[in-house]
Amino acid sequence: MDIKVNSKSYKIKKAVTTLLEALTYIQENIEPTLAFDYGCKSGVCGACSIRVNGKEQLACSYTPADGDTIEPIRYAKQRRDLLVDKSIAKSLIAKTKATIHSYKEEVLGVADEKKSEVQSNCILCSSCYSACPVVEVKPNFLGPYALTKTYKYTIDKREGEPKEHIDAIQSSGIWDCTLCNECTLACPQGIDPKSDIVNLRNLSASYGYMDPNFSNMGFSGGFGFDPNGGF
Repeated sequence: MDIKVNSKSYKIKKAVTTLLEALTYIQENIEPTLAFDYGCKSGVCGACSIRVNGKEQLACSYTPADGDTIEPIRYAKQRRDLLVDKSIAKSLIAKTKATIHSYKEEVLGVADEKKSEVQSNCILCSSCYSACPVVEVKPNFLGPYALTKTYKYTIDKREGEPKEHIDAIQSSGIWDCTLCNECTLACPQGIDPKSDIVNLRNLSASYGYMDPNFSNMGFSGGFGFDPNGGF
C-alpha cells in the first residue's frame, strides 16, 4: 500500500488497520524524523487529528487505503510534518469566555444533563475548525468548537448570567457562520456545531440581537429594490 504524507510517497509493506499504525511504520522503517502526534490510540484524546484526502480524520480510527494523501489539519501553525500547534483552541474559547460566569446553586436532573451531554464530549481535536470554510476568509472567526462550547453554558441552569455568553459571540461569531454543515460532518464525537450555532442565533434574538448582515442591506441596497423608484 502506498500513501502520501505532505506529497511524499511511502510504501507500507505490512498489514495495518489504522493510519496511526501506518505512520508509525514509516517512522520506524523509512523516515525516523517523521513527526506526528498521538495519545490514547482510542479516539478519545483528539491528539492525532489529521486530514486524509481533504477530510478531517483521527489517525487512530481511520483505516488507510492505497493512494491516500495525508496532510496536517488546517489553520494551525505547522511545527513539522503532521505536527501542529493546537493552542488556538484554548485562545478562542478564552475569547468567548466559555465557562460559568455567575454560578448559582441548582439541582440538575437527567433532562438537564442531557441538554448539553453531547457538547461535553468535545475532545478539542480541532477537526471542526480545520473543516470550516469561514476561517479561510476570516481568520478571526471564533469557530465551531468555541461556539458550541458557548452554547453549552448558555443552557446550563447553573449559569446566572447567560447573556454574557451571548454578548461575547456577536462579533466574528454566530452571524459569520454560513451553516454549511462541514463542522458537523468533521466531528468524530457526533457533536452538531451547526445546530448549536442556530440555537445561539435564536437565543441572541431573544436578547434583542439580530443578524447585522440584514441590518446593513436596506431596501435601496442589498436586494436591488428602491421603494421610491416606482414600478
